Amino acid sequence: MKYMVLMYADPAATAAMTAEERAEVFGRHKALHRDLVDTGELLNGAGLAYPVDTTTLRRGEDGPTASEGPLTGAVEQLTAYYVIDCESPERARTIAERVVDFHVVAVEVRPVHDFFGMG
Repeated sequence: MKYMVLMYADPAATAAMTAEERAEVFGRHKALHRDLVDTGELLNGAGLAYPVDTTTLRRGEDGPTASEGPLTGAVEQLTAYYVIDCESPERARTIAERVVDFHVVAVEVRPVHDFFGMG
């Protein structure tokens, strides 16, 4: 089963991280990436630009309208993701637990459908 592992962090806290903190976060993701490549579970993943660099499109009466910034005004914003293919929801949660730390304060684990709207 495929899962999205969606990571959330406070962009202001990310910007304020020290070089040592950045190195720690990078090291943790590098180790996880290596492990998931070794098991064949990693399909894709990337870090995302700061939310200030985001454009959100919404449905309007006359078609899509664009606004600068992320979809929500929450402090925590989507910061990175992995797409994994693993044997169970429990395994997906175990993988996701490895990215929760002082930087990534919340993680969503969401099943991926192979076709839009199809279970």
